[in-house]
Amino acid sequence: MTLVSVEDAGDPRLADYVQLREVNLRRLLEEEHGLFIAEGDKVIRRAADAGFEPRSFLLAPRWLDSLQDVLEKWPDKPVYLVSEELAEQVTGFHVHRGALASYKRQAAVPLPNLLTNGVRRIAIFDDIVDHTNVGAGFRAAAALGVGLVLVTPTCADPLYRRSIKVSMGTVFQVPWTRLQSWPGDLELLQQHGYVAAAMALTDDSITLDDLAARKDGKLALIFGTEGHGLKPNVLRQADLTVRIPMAGGVDSLNVASSAAVAFYATR
Repeated sequence: MTLVSVEDAGDPRLADYVQLREVNLRRLLEEEHGLFIAEGDKVIRRAADAGFEPRSFLLAPRWLDSLQDVLEKWPDKPVYLVSEELAEQVTGFHVHRGALASYKRQAAVPLPNLLTNGVRRIAIFDDIVDHTNVGAGFRAAAALGVGLVLVTPTCADPLYRRSIKVSMGTVFQVPWTRLQSWPGDLELLQQHGYVAAAMALTDDSITLDDLAARKDGKLALIFGTEGHGLKPNVLRQADLTVRIPMAGGVDSLNVASSAAVAFYATR
């Protein structure tokens, strides 16, 4: 491994790790350079196991031993050794795990290529803007056997640091891609035999129990944004609208919780 001790927070070699909490800044930087940040030893390892190539590592010295096997896979990639105080100055927050890595993003796989491997259930996250909800949704999809996740053009980035962290790296485990035409791409899914089930509180919605009882061979579950749910044009193009029965005067669940319930019921 190539160890480099760094003592200056302004060192340009640390540019990949600057101000990790500034979402707009990070979006521009990560898109321009085609990178994402993995935080924590488990997530760093899962990204490596999934075949992503690192650009560099930013570590407190105490992580060298536990991550040695990962680091040795890429002896030419720099491992920047910093104090935890310096890491906080660079990133803008306390990196309590003291371990970060910058990885290269992989090219997006076109949607038609992902529909050829017999996927039974698809999750679609539409315009979900909270990275925590995106990460939690991916974690539920991985845990409950969803074969493919699709995110719409306005959905938050699944490879933003917070999304990855909340997903515990399962965003590397479940195949996913960003749709280019929404809700137009629903037509392609329907042509491939998927029943498009929109999770929404509408007068004509069926219950999740009713959906599960149908035992559809191919199912695409669609989840809308946190505040207003799915837009009318999406609901019009869906085959069904589905609601989760509620008690106690509660009208809805957090979108990630709704996804987990729906994934479990239709497993």
